[in-house]
Amino acid sequence: MLNRVQKRNLTKRDYVTLSSMIFALFFGAGNLIFPLHLGQLAGGHWGTAAVGFLVTAVLLPLLSVLAVCVTKSKGVYDIGKPLGATFAVVFMVLIHFTIGPFFGTPRTATVSFTVGLAPFFPAKYQSLALLLFSAAFFGLAYYLSVEQSKIMARVGKLLNPLFLLLLVAIFAVAFSSPLAHAGSTSATAAYQTAGFTNGFLQGYNTMDALAGLALGVTIVTAVNFMGQTDPNKAAWVTARAGFFSMSFEGLIYVLLILLGAQSLGQFKLSDNGGVAFDQIVNHYMGSVGQAILAVLIITTCLTTAIGLVAAFAQDFHKHFGFLSYKAWLRITCLASFLTANVGLNQIIAWSTPVLMFLYPLAMALIFLSILSPLFHKSSVVYVWVVVFTVVPAVFDMVAAFPAVVSQSTFGQAMAHVQSFLPLASSGMDWLVPALVGAVFGTAHYLLLQRAKTSTGVEVPMKR
Repeated sequence: MLNRVQKRNLTKRDYVTLSSMIFALFFGAGNLIFPLHLGQLAGGHWGTAAVGFLVTAVLLPLLSVLAVCVTKSKGVYDIGKPLGATFAVVFMVLIHFTIGPFFGTPRTATVSFTVGLAPFFPAKYQSLALLLFSAAFFGLAYYLSVEQSKIMARVGKLLNPLFLLLLVAIFAVAFSSPLAHAGSTSATAAYQTAGFTNGFLQGYNTMDALAGLALGVTIVTAVNFMGQTDPNKAAWVTARAGFFSMSFEGLIYVLLILLGAQSLGQFKLSDNGGVAFDQIVNHYMGSVGQAILAVLIITTCLTTAIGLVAAFAQDFHKHFGFLSYKAWLRITCLASFLTANVGLNQIIAWSTPVLMFLYPLAMALIFLSILSPLFHKSSVVYVWVVVFTVVPAVFDMVAAFPAVVSQSTFGQAMAHVQSFLPLASSGMDWLVPALVGAVFGTAHYLLLQRAKTSTGVEVPMKR
């Protein structure tokens, strides 16, 4: 199909549409509820927490898009390929199942229902209502993503503008009459002393750094359909549009965090950002606001669901071609529907430990990809960094599991060993080992280069 695409230069309107699509693919369920909840947790320390949150929720996703561009990758597989085909496939599967049918994609339906529609149903009917809603939600996601060439138009030109219009209306009403001065609200104990670090870790929950690697295939495919089939030009177009979209997303995050902090003037700390959003909108707009919120949430979550199910199907069809794109699309939509009916709190509880394991690996691979031209994508550098990163990442994963795992004999033994690592108390114990691995990897690479130069013999550098 791409062979029949006419090559052309992109207009400003094309860039706006592409940037809108990228924003919509990233900005979904967690991107609304986690910043609001962070604002409530941080209270008067919301500014420091926001900076930490922006690092993992904006900077890292932007760097993940740049990593795709620098390496001219078309998906998660290509990012992990310097470590070998087996690692690349395993990493791709883990990423796609995490942001896909296990956690990320089901969350788009559960957040839509919990925040937008649950208040309209009595408690005894909510399980049935979620079942019916999630079936319709993923049925629509399938319909809107089944034709790959139309994804950008449906998301970038239709759904995302509607979402932004509704969100601007909510911001206008809320900030014209704030519930409190954000700087005077109370912060939870953790945010009084470690606002940046906790904000940084909260950014994991958006899953956007992982999504940036996985959605690369969808974004690059859309760019190709726009007539940019040359890898170098496609990379430049993707990087430029990604910068604009992620900068705009960062602005919205700050406003949401501020809104969450201000809400403490009227409401107590909520269980999650979905509850907080519902309280805020109902305070300002009543039943009309609840209807607006329902449309807002469903719209933004649907755009993200479209991107995630399409990326899953595109990558799996490419690497496991015994099934068609449409077949993989049906599988991920059905699996996401089943997981969604577990409930939002359960999804968040079990996704956190997986994210604590995958995020350090993803961050390491993102930075390695961006810096890869400096060491010619040598596999030895990748191996040293990833090996040194994966061990503390396992410790973080075990510590983040629900009590049935983390407080078991095994979990406590792992926690004891973890306590000896630098920055363990802040959940950043992977950072120092990763840097040590980078030093050893660079030294190993330079030694191989010197051996190659002195002997004149070609030393294998890549796998």
